Amino acid sequence: MPRFLLQIFLYSGILLLFVCCKSYQLTDAKPVSNTKKIVENLYFSSSQDYVYKCQIDIYKHHVSGILIIKKLDDSTHRVALTSDFGNKLIDFEISQDRFKINYILPDLKKKVILNFLKNDFQQLLKREYSISESFEQETMSIYLSKSENKKYYLFLNKENHLLSKIIYTKNNKEKIDFTFDSKKHNFADSIHLQHRDFKINIKLYQITETE
Repeated sequence: MPRFLLQIFLYSGILLLFVCCKSYQLTDAKPVSNTKKIVENLYFSSSQDYVYKCQIDIYKHHVSGILIIKKLDDSTHRVALTSDFGNKLIDFEISQDRFKINYILPDLKKKVILNFLKNDFQQLLKREYSISESFEQETMSIYLSKSENKKYYLFLNKENHLLSKIIYTKNNKEKIDFTFDSKKHNFADSIHLQHRDFKINIKLYQITETE
């Protein structure tokens, strides 16, 4: 599986150079008075381990394994990915300004793979968003956070006030959609990462639940 993953990620990196994402436009939403200054993603805020069944679909290929995410401190998480047979593939520590590899299979130690891991998990684990604008749809409150050339659209369900989606854009191009299915503010039962610039989808399904 490692060599198979390497070939796919290299292929994805090459295709990415030729793919142009279209600009993201928020639809069916009206601006409202900005009532929030900060919105937090608390789905990985517990000190207990988050354990998910991980399914990755890349250009018609499917791989699976077990993903474990552990909060080390207020800014840093440790992430480990194993195969279905329990063999460790990747182990790293990550924050918004730090990325440290503890272990990675030699065949996977390539720049395109490391960049992919760093970007995806920095976005997934980003906790705090400063809000500049607010919008409203029929069932969602939407908050816009800006950081240099990046924008984050955070969708909160009006009924339960849980974070249900984050759309991450860069240079106004839609990059990744994060969709959360949850019953608690600090734990998502399932997570779907859908890349918009190349065909990579990652689905995480709960194995163990935090308190």
